[in-house]
Amino acid sequence: MDILTIDIGGTNLKILRSGEEKRRKVKSGKHLTPESMVQTVQELCQDWSWDAVSIGYPSPVIGGKPLLNPSNLGPGWVGFDFEVAFGCPVRILNDAAMQALGSYHGGRMLFLGLGTGLGSAMIENGRLEPLELGHMPFRDGACFEHFTGKRGLKRMGFDAWRDVVFEVVEQFISAIDPDYVVLGGGNVKKLIDLPPRCERGSNANAFIGGFRLWENEP
Repeated sequence: MDILTIDIGGTNLKILRSGEEKRRKVKSGKHLTPESMVQTVQELCQDWSWDAVSIGYPSPVIGGKPLLNPSNLGPGWVGFDFEVAFGCPVRILNDAAMQALGSYHGGRMLFLGLGTGLGSAMIENGRLEPLELGHMPFRDGACFEHFTGKRGLKRMGFDAWRDVVFEVVEQFISAIDPDYVVLGGGNVKKLIDLPPRCERGSNANAFIGGFRLWENEP
């Protein structure tokens, strides 16, 4: 199968088809609705064909369907029929979970995505469990991603942000005890050194995760 993977971020919309080497990217943001996303993808990929689509969605997904509209995108995502719009089978996964799936290489892995917010997912012996750790309370009545996300980095400055990231990772490791932690998301590249038991992920792994969603299909 030829799989088109779409990684929807608050800043950029990134697209890659299986068998291709170079992704395609356009700006997203608060103007992006599901209708405009589909139209943009079809215009941007006119020279590509595909049998199925994987979508990494920047908000909770339940039963393969968006549960909430993302706060940093336009409206209308919940209840939108992506299969009708694309004219092919579509599978939707939380964007952090999709990057986690592409980063996994066995055992018990915790994924933390340092991006606009704090994405999270757990994979144990091949079983994927999307998480929402970033929205849990952390300090001064605020949640984890208030400190570790993009706004936290801008507000606190790099040194304080890095210290908080190390502290948060240590807390999650103590609570969950994974074999290893993959730190992904766009801001992991800002970290020269990583906390113990951590390895560096890549946003490109989201595409691998999107392709893996269809691995057992004929």
